[in-house]
Amino acid sequence: MMNNLCVAHRGFSGKAPENTLAAIRMAIAMPFVHWMELDVQLSKDGVPVVIHDFTLDRTTNGHGKVKNMDWEHLRRLDAGSWKGRSFRGERVPSLEEVLTLASGRLHLNIELKTVGDMYPDIEKKVTDLISSKGMRDDVILTSFDTNVLKKIKAIDPHFRTGLIFDSRFGNPARRLHELECSLLSISFSRLNPRLAKLLTAQGVKIMAWTVNKGKEMRRLADMHSDIMICTNRPDIWGDTFLKV
Repeated sequence: MMNNLCVAHRGFSGKAPENTLAAIRMAIAMPFVHWMELDVQLSKDGVPVVIHDFTLDRTTNGHGKVKNMDWEHLRRLDAGSWKGRSFRGERVPSLEEVLTLASGRLHLNIELKTVGDMYPDIEKKVTDLISSKGMRDDVILTSFDTNVLKKIKAIDPHFRTGLIFDSRFGNPARRLHELECSLLSISFSRLNPRLAKLLTAQGVKIMAWTVNKGKEMRRLADMHSDIMICTNRPDIWGDTFLKV
Protein backbone atom coordinates (compact mmCIF):
# COMPACT_ATOMS: atom_id res chain seq x y z
CA MET A 1 0.00 0.00 0.00
CA MET A 2 1.26 3.45 -0.92
CA ASN A 3 2.43 5.63 1.98
CA ASN A 4 0.92 9.05 2.74
CA LEU A 5 -2.11 8.55 0.54
CA CYS A 6 -3.13 11.46 -1.66
CA VAL A 7 -6.60 12.87 -0.94
CA ALA A 8 -7.92 15.26 -3.58
CA HIS A 9 -9.46 18.19 -1.66
CA ARG A 10 -12.89 18.90 -3.20
CA GLY A 11 -11.55 17.11 -6.27
CA PHE A 12 -8.58 18.55 -8.18
CA SER A 13 -9.59 21.97 -6.88
CA GLY A 14 -6.27 23.63 -7.68
CA LYS A 15 -7.07 23.39 -11.39
CA ALA A 16 -10.86 22.85 -11.63
CA PRO A 17 -13.81 24.42 -9.78
CA GLU A 18 -14.06 22.75 -6.36
CA ASN A 19 -16.72 20.13 -5.60
CA THR A 20 -17.78 19.79 -9.26
CA LEU A 21 -17.86 16.74 -11.50
CA ALA A 22 -15.07 18.34 -13.57
CA ALA A 23 -12.81 18.49 -10.49
CA ILE A 24 -13.65 14.88 -9.63
CA ARG A 25 -12.93 13.64 -13.16
CA MET A 26 -9.54 15.40 -13.08
CA ALA A 27 -8.74 13.70 -9.77
CA ILE A 28 -9.84 10.28 -11.08
CA ALA A 29 -7.56 10.76 -14.10
CA MET A 30 -4.52 10.72 -11.80
CA PRO A 31 -3.81 7.04 -11.10
CA PHE A 32 -2.33 7.66 -7.64
CA VAL A 33 -5.42 9.49 -6.29
CA HIS A 34 -7.45 6.93 -4.34
CA TRP A 35 -9.32 9.30 -2.01
CA MET A 36 -11.31 12.50 -2.37
CA GLU A 37 -12.68 14.91 0.24
CA LEU A 38 -15.96 16.73 -0.42
CA ASP A 39 -18.68 18.67 1.39
CA VAL A 40 -22.41 17.93 1.60
CA GLN A 41 -25.38 20.11 2.56
CA LEU A 42 -29.12 19.83 1.90
CA SER A 43 -31.27 21.80 -0.52
CA LYS A 44 -34.50 23.32 0.81
CA ASP A 45 -36.38 20.24 -0.42
CA GLY A 46 -33.94 17.83 1.25
CA VAL A 47 -31.63 16.76 -1.59
CA PRO A 48 -28.00 16.18 -0.50
CA VAL A 49 -25.87 18.54 -2.61
CA VAL A 50 -22.10 18.92 -2.90
CA ILE A 51 -20.94 22.43 -2.03
CA HIS A 52 -18.64 23.85 0.65
CA ASP A 53 -19.93 27.29 1.63
CA PHE A 54 -23.27 27.84 3.35
CA THR A 55 -23.90 30.58 0.75
CA LEU A 56 -23.84 30.35 -3.04
CA ASP A 57 -22.00 33.60 -3.73
CA ARG A 58 -18.34 32.50 -3.89
CA THR A 59 -18.54 29.43 -6.12
CA THR A 60 -21.68 29.97 -8.22
CA ASN A 61 -23.53 32.75 -10.04
CA GLY A 62 -26.31 32.43 -7.46
CA HIS A 63 -26.89 34.36 -4.24
CA GLY A 64 -28.21 33.47 -0.82
CA LYS A 65 -28.05 30.40 1.37
CA VAL A 66 -27.91 26.83 0.08
CA LYS A 67 -30.58 25.76 2.59
CA ASN A 68 -33.09 28.24 1.17
CA MET A 69 -32.90 26.93 -2.42
CA ASP A 70 -34.72 23.98 -3.97
CA TRP A 71 -32.65 21.44 -5.88
CA GLU A 72 -34.28 22.55 -9.18
CA HIS A 73 -32.86 26.04 -8.60
CA LEU A 74 -29.43 24.86 -7.42
CA ARG A 75 -28.88 22.52 -10.38
CA ARG A 76 -29.36 25.35 -12.87
CA LEU A 77 -26.61 27.54 -11.37
CA ASP A 78 -23.19 27.98 -12.98
CA ALA A 79 -20.58 26.65 -10.56
CA GLY A 80 -17.63 26.79 -12.94
CA SER A 81 -17.20 30.23 -14.51
CA TRP A 82 -15.58 31.71 -11.39
CA LYS A 83 -12.64 29.35 -11.91
CA GLY A 84 -12.22 29.95 -15.63
CA ARG A 85 -14.07 30.33 -18.91
CA SER A 86 -13.43 26.71 -19.89
CA PHE A 87 -15.53 25.58 -16.90
CA ARG A 88 -18.57 27.69 -17.75
CA GLY A 89 -21.77 25.71 -17.24
CA GLU A 90 -20.29 23.33 -14.65
CA ARG A 91 -23.03 22.57 -12.11
CA VAL A 92 -23.48 22.10 -8.39
CA PRO A 93 -23.72 18.29 -8.28
CA SER A 94 -26.01 16.23 -6.13
CA LEU A 95 -24.34 13.73 -3.82
CA GLU A 96 -26.00 10.99 -5.86
CA GLU A 97 -24.24 12.17 -9.02
CA VAL A 98 -20.89 12.25 -7.22
CA LEU A 99 -21.37 8.77 -5.76
CA THR A 100 -22.24 7.42 -9.21
CA LEU A 101 -19.10 8.95 -10.72
CA ALA A 102 -16.80 7.88 -7.90
CA SER A 103 -18.15 4.34 -7.45
CA GLY A 104 -15.37 1.80 -7.93
CA ARG A 105 -12.87 4.59 -8.60
CA LEU A 106 -12.44 6.64 -5.42
CA HIS A 107 -12.90 6.35 -1.69
CA LEU A 108 -14.71 9.36 -0.31
CA ASN A 109 -14.24 11.48 2.80
CA ILE A 110 -17.59 13.26 3.01
CA GLU A 111 -17.92 16.19 5.38
CA LEU A 112 -21.45 16.92 6.57
CA LYS A 113 -21.53 20.72 6.61
CA THR A 114 -24.04 21.63 9.25
CA VAL A 115 -24.33 23.58 12.49
CA GLY A 116 -26.85 22.72 15.20
CA ASP A 117 -30.23 21.90 13.61
CA MET A 118 -29.52 23.66 10.31
CA TYR A 119 -30.14 20.45 8.37
CA PRO A 120 -32.50 18.12 10.25
CA ASP A 121 -32.14 14.53 9.02
CA ILE A 122 -28.99 15.17 6.96
CA GLU A 123 -27.36 12.12 8.57
CA LYS A 124 -30.17 9.74 7.52
CA LYS A 125 -30.48 11.18 4.01
CA VAL A 126 -26.74 10.85 3.38
CA THR A 127 -26.31 7.38 4.92
CA ASP A 128 -29.41 6.03 3.10
CA LEU A 129 -28.07 7.30 -0.22
CA ILE A 130 -24.61 5.83 0.32
CA SER A 131 -26.09 2.49 1.40
CA SER A 132 -28.41 2.40 -1.61
CA LYS A 133 -25.32 2.71 -3.84
CA GLY A 134 -23.55 -0.10 -1.98
CA MET A 135 -20.72 2.28 -1.06
CA ARG A 136 -20.76 2.16 2.74
CA ASP A 137 -17.29 0.59 2.86
CA ASP A 138 -15.88 3.21 0.46
CA VAL A 139 -16.82 6.19 2.60
CA ILE A 140 -15.80 7.97 5.80
CA LEU A 141 -18.29 10.55 7.09
CA THR A 142 -16.76 13.50 8.93
CA SER A 143 -17.95 16.57 10.81
CA PHE A 144 -16.88 19.26 13.27
CA ASP A 145 -20.22 18.60 15.01
CA THR A 146 -19.97 15.72 17.50
CA ASN A 147 -23.77 15.32 17.56
CA VAL A 148 -23.71 14.57 13.82
CA LEU A 149 -21.14 11.83 14.39
CA LYS A 150 -23.22 10.32 17.21
CA LYS A 151 -26.35 10.32 15.02
CA ILE A 152 -24.53 8.51 12.21
CA LYS A 153 -23.42 5.76 14.61
CA ALA A 154 -26.97 5.49 15.97
CA ILE A 155 -28.36 5.07 12.44
CA ASP A 156 -25.75 2.51 11.39
CA PRO A 157 -22.72 1.69 13.57
CA HIS A 158 -20.93 0.18 10.57
CA PHE A 159 -20.36 3.57 8.98
CA ARG A 160 -16.85 4.85 9.54
CA THR A 161 -16.73 8.34 11.01
CA GLY A 162 -14.11 11.02 11.51
CA LEU A 163 -13.83 14.06 13.75
CA ILE A 164 -12.65 17.31 12.19
CA PHE A 165 -10.47 18.96 14.80
CA ASP A 166 -9.15 22.51 14.49
CA SER A 167 -8.09 23.51 17.96
CA ARG A 168 -4.71 23.91 19.58
CA PHE A 169 -6.25 22.65 22.82
CA GLY A 170 -8.22 19.64 23.97
CA ASN A 171 -7.56 15.94 23.73
CA PRO A 172 -8.52 14.65 20.29
CA ALA A 173 -7.47 11.08 21.15
CA ARG A 174 -10.02 10.87 23.98
CA ARG A 175 -12.80 12.49 21.93
CA LEU A 176 -12.19 10.11 19.02
CA HIS A 177 -12.48 7.15 21.40
CA GLU A 178 -15.70 8.49 22.97
CA LEU A 179 -17.25 9.07 19.54
CA GLU A 180 -16.04 5.72 18.10
CA CYS A 181 -14.32 7.60 15.27
CA SER A 182 -11.66 5.91 13.13
CA LEU A 183 -10.28 9.11 11.55
CA LEU A 184 -8.95 12.47 12.74
CA SER A 185 -9.21 15.22 10.13
CA ILE A 186 -6.87 18.00 11.20
CA SER A 187 -5.18 21.10 9.79
CA PHE A 188 -1.62 20.14 8.88
CA SER A 189 -0.30 23.07 10.95
CA ARG A 190 -1.91 21.56 14.09
CA LEU A 191 -0.36 18.12 13.69
CA ASN A 192 2.74 17.13 15.63
CA PRO A 193 4.81 13.91 15.76
CA ARG A 194 3.62 12.99 19.27
CA LEU A 195 -0.07 13.13 18.32
CA ALA A 196 0.57 11.31 15.04
CA LYS A 197 2.38 8.48 16.83
CA LEU A 198 -0.26 8.23 19.58
CA LEU A 199 -3.22 8.02 17.20
CA THR A 200 -1.67 5.63 14.68
CA ALA A 201 -0.73 3.32 17.56
CA GLN A 202 -4.45 3.29 18.47
CA GLY A 203 -5.43 2.39 14.90
CA VAL A 204 -6.80 5.86 14.09
CA LYS A 205 -6.24 7.22 10.59
CA ILE A 206 -5.09 10.84 10.25
CA MET A 207 -5.91 13.13 7.36
CA ALA A 208 -3.97 16.41 7.27
CA TRP A 209 -5.41 19.35 5.33
CA THR A 210 -4.86 21.40 3.18
CA VAL A 211 -1.30 20.73 2.05
CA ASN A 212 -0.26 22.32 -1.26
CA LYS A 213 3.53 22.57 -0.98
CA GLY A 214 5.96 19.73 -1.53
CA LYS A 215 8.10 20.59 1.48
CA GLU A 216 5.07 20.43 3.81
CA MET A 217 4.07 17.08 2.29
CA ARG A 218 7.57 15.78 2.97
CA ARG A 219 7.48 17.06 6.56
CA LEU A 220 4.24 15.12 7.17
CA ALA A 221 5.67 12.02 5.49
CA ASP A 222 8.70 12.20 7.79
CA MET A 223 6.32 12.47 10.76
CA HIS A 224 4.47 9.23 9.88
CA SER A 225 3.92 7.16 6.75
CA ASP A 226 0.21 6.66 7.54
CA ILE A 227 -0.76 10.36 7.47
CA MET A 228 -3.13 10.97 4.55
CA ILE A 229 -2.32 14.18 2.70
CA CYS A 230 -5.32 16.23 1.61
CA THR A 231 -4.39 18.66 -1.16
CA ASN A 232 -5.84 20.96 -3.81
CA ARG A 233 -2.84 19.96 -5.93
CA PRO A 234 -2.56 16.21 -6.39
CA ASP A 235 -0.08 16.94 -9.18
CA ILE A 236 2.34 18.38 -6.59
CA TRP A 237 1.82 15.24 -4.46
CA GLY A 238 2.83 13.21 -7.53
CA ASP A 239 5.90 15.35 -8.16
CA THR A 240 6.90 15.05 -4.50
CA PHE A 241 6.51 11.31 -3.96
CA LEU A 242 6.64 9.64 -7.36
CA LYS A 243 9.46 11.44 -9.17
CA VAL A 244 13.04 10.58 -8.36
